Amino acid sequence: MAWDEWEGLKADAAARSSTQMQLNQYPADPGGGGTGIPVTESLKSEKKVWVQAGEGVTGLKADISKALTGLENGQAGLGDTAGCQSAGAQKELYDSWKKYVGDVSARCGELGGLLERSGHDLAKTDQAVLTDLDQLKVKYADTEAVGGQPPKGR
Repeated sequence: MAWDEWEGLKADAAARSSTQMQLNQYPADPGGGGTGIPVTESLKSEKKVWVQAGEGVTGLKADISKALTGLENGQAGLGDTAGCQSAGAQKELYDSWKKYVGDVSARCGELGGLLERSGHDLAKTDQAVLTDLDQLKVKYADTEAVGGQPPKGR
């Protein structure tokens, strides 16, 4: 009996010649985003935004430099570390952080400069900017985290 009812519903639907489903969307446009404007003309990038991002990242460099100066001032007066293991460990940690913070500062300077230059001329392709960013990643690759792991060789 259920099959008979089903077949009847299908026959009624076919007899009514129901309207086709209509999607509320722009028609497909092979040249762009459905607006009739080619994609290359409809995309916008504001120089001001790129430049502001670059200036913001470059500004981090100044803040990092202040932190590095504070780190150096805190280290002043440590004196000779020979004969004192904790002083030697502190000196080793300081040297490590000084290098790391210096690299972060340099990375901010280079990344900020890249963003600013990209904003000023907007002449580079996306691929060219991505290549520049990838080069920065390689140049300033961080070391693997070792926190909570025993030193090698123990």
